Amino acid sequence: MRPVTNLDDYRAVSRPGANLPPEDSDLVGVPAPPVPSLGGGWCARAVDPDSFDLELVHGWMQSPHVAAFWQQAWSRELWDAELRAQLAGVHSLPCLVGRDGTPMLYLEVYRAARDQVARCYRARPHDIGLHVAVGDLALTDRGLVRSVLPVLTEALFEADPACTRVLLEPDVRNKRAIASFHAGGFEPVGEILLPGKVALLMIHSR
Repeated sequence: MRPVTNLDDYRAVSRPGANLPPEDSDLVGVPAPPVPSLGGGWCARAVDPDSFDLELVHGWMQSPHVAAFWQQAWSRELWDAELRAQLAGVHSLPCLVGRDGTPMLYLEVYRAARDQVARCYRARPHDIGLHVAVGDLALTDRGLVRSVLPVLTEALFEADPACTRVLLEPDVRNKRAIASFHAGGFEPVGEILLPGKVALLMIHSR
């Protein structure tokens, strides 16, 4: 992994009020996160909580390798409410990503400027953030994430021409995820403090 050399491009500013998220007026006209239209044999779709998707996501979140970093091993009822809330809003969109009709990854596509991460770096209104989980332990360490990330970021840039940056904020202890994200085209920017974790901000620019 190359040394970080661009911290000042993104670093929070130590000036009162400098790191507040964009005002609501700055986000007028910024749409909800898009469902990326993937190529290369990959497919993505929004989660449907009225289908088996709910059982799938709930089950994945109970898996120790996911729960250790997501900390969302909630009940089925709580996940039902969470997915419906995301789908009804303009902040985050829960998706399933897979191949040949088989879901392999749980993905949350979110507007970083509407998220708590916007207090940690200088967010732009159209920045898109990602939360990524490989639900099945048997599918980890097989290059899925590093393979899909370039396809995913390109699709997000195409879906939102005003978006110039896609970001990830893995827990600094999650070395497996950090290595996969870096191999998938994301550069480390610096550590940030988020509720429940110290995260490494990683960014892929258009």
